Amino acid sequence: MGEALIEARRGLGRTHPNPAVGSVIVRQGKIIARGFHAKVGTGHAEAVALANAGPKKAKGATLYSTLEPCNHFGRTPPCAQSIVDHGISRVVYASSDPNPLVNGKGHRTMAKAGVIVEAHVLRDEADVLNRPYFKATRTGLPWVTLKAAISMDGKIATRTGDSKWISSDASRAVVHRVRDVVDAIVIGAGTVLADNPMLTTRVAQGGGHDPVRVVIDPQLRTSPRAKVFGPGASILVTLAEASKAAAFTRKGVQVWSMPQARDGGLSMTAVMKRLVGAGYLHALIEGGAGVYGSMLKERLIDELVLFMAPKVIGHEGLSWSGALEVDAVKQSLQFELLHVERLETDLMITARPLVS
Repeated sequence: MGEALIEARRGLGRTHPNPAVGSVIVRQGKIIARGFHAKVGTGHAEAVALANAGPKKAKGATLYSTLEPCNHFGRTPPCAQSIVDHGISRVVYASSDPNPLVNGKGHRTMAKAGVIVEAHVLRDEADVLNRPYFKATRTGLPWVTLKAAISMDGKIATRTGDSKWISSDASRAVVHRVRDVVDAIVIGAGTVLADNPMLTTRVAQGGGHDPVRVVIDPQLRTSPRAKVFGPGASILVTLAEASKAAAFTRKGVQVWSMPQARDGGLSMTAVMKRLVGAGYLHALIEGGAGVYGSMLKERLIDELVLFMAPKVIGHEGLSWSGALEVDAVKQSLQFELLHVERLETDLMITARPLVS
């Protein structure tokens, strides 16, 4: 199953709206075939592994999968029936699939056909890989990672708006590796105007995956000539009428004209739900303070990743938490520290919110 997990990781960031799944086929204690789901519309991991093994070698072998094999026709045929047809004698899987079309049905189909089925081997490790898929299936919201480069006094920019570069080269390299495994990067109009970022993925070994770039621009302040709207998929989220964003659509930018929330602003909860509706299950929030604050206030964060540099900017600098305000310490947002790691001069702090 550990080898199947390695295969599954090869698809991270590339399979949405499907989960990342890996599979291996074992005969007489040796792996004879491997497979992983590469992208939506292509073969599922089990089907790829079966094709790589061939019908003769697959017969009587054991198949390991990081997710319960599906039992329904979608873009591809059901894997559970294909496993039965290939004569696999035993199936071991890690995670159950919460999708109502699958949940338990693949297991029952194989077991009814006489296949020995074992569930939940290395389940915790496999569940972590597909947190976005599981959360989106259950709640309609994406898995949200908030990333910020901050000074020791919690600032993301000076009083003049300068933010380059707070974090170290090592921290920025990690950020690119995070981008490589997410579906969407979300930033606000202020970040576009201040930094004009490309938001592409540049990993040392090459072959990085560029997530869709999402710009939150309620008042339509950005220009279609901004780098973020360059080659690749991008989305503009605005409160303005779509007709006013014609210059963006002509460049191939998707324009989401959202209705105003009750307070007259833009509901980030509504934006997150629309991302899932479009098939983007893991969102990386990269700035700025306004978007950070809104995501925190609406309790939309699943994972917090801060890159803290040994620098002090001062009280007039821009705080990363934006307009988030609390009147008493007991009302503050509480987080559980998961991991602290040194990256050159910086500290990378990973935390998750505690649900009260």
